[in-house]
Amino acid sequence: MNRCRGVSAVILAGGLGRRMGGEDKGLVTLRGQPMIRHVIQALEPQVDELLISANRNREQYAAFGHPVIIDDMEGFQGPLAGILTAMRRTRHPLLLVVPCDAPLLPADFVTRLHDMLEYENADIAVSFDGERLQPVHALLSCHLKEDLEDFLASGERKIDRWYARHHMVRVDFSRHPEIFFNVNTPNQLERLERVEMVK
Repeated sequence: MNRCRGVSAVILAGGLGRRMGGEDKGLVTLRGQPMIRHVIQALEPQVDELLISANRNREQYAAFGHPVIIDDMEGFQGPLAGILTAMRRTRHPLLLVVPCDAPLLPADFVTRLHDMLEYENADIAVSFDGERLQPVHALLSCHLKEDLEDFLASGERKIDRWYARHHMVRVDFSRHPEIFFNVNTPNQLERLERVEMVK
């Protein structure tokens, strides 16, 4: 497995989990472990630094052994708020973004995003599942931090609108769309229990 040097990752666990009855999705049990544990295990060998963005249950997330960051913006402002906070905290020029309910990430996930970002000299590499973009499975250049600050200060919150302001490239994962199977309901959690982990 190749580690991408100069890449930090942030696992976004800062939402309210409304469709899960208010449960904190990262801490929901999947195959005997909290969901976020699967994400951490997939990413640790692939990046130089790992952050967890969480606005509640911070002590529980801290127990996983990585820094826990809290959105600088109050009021659960969405994924861009977590991304901006991570950009302000990271030590590295590139930031990988993934959600806490993405336990099927493959061993070459970061490498594929990184290679396409460099090949296209892009600012953002976003995963594509064969049908649609997966905007919270992306690799971003941290030099976009000031622009993101301005975007959020203007009242904007939509991640796709911010991406559209920059040189973005899509990375094709259409052979394995199951990578992006996420959990928003108890029924989806049951389905995920039956999905084979990507190698």
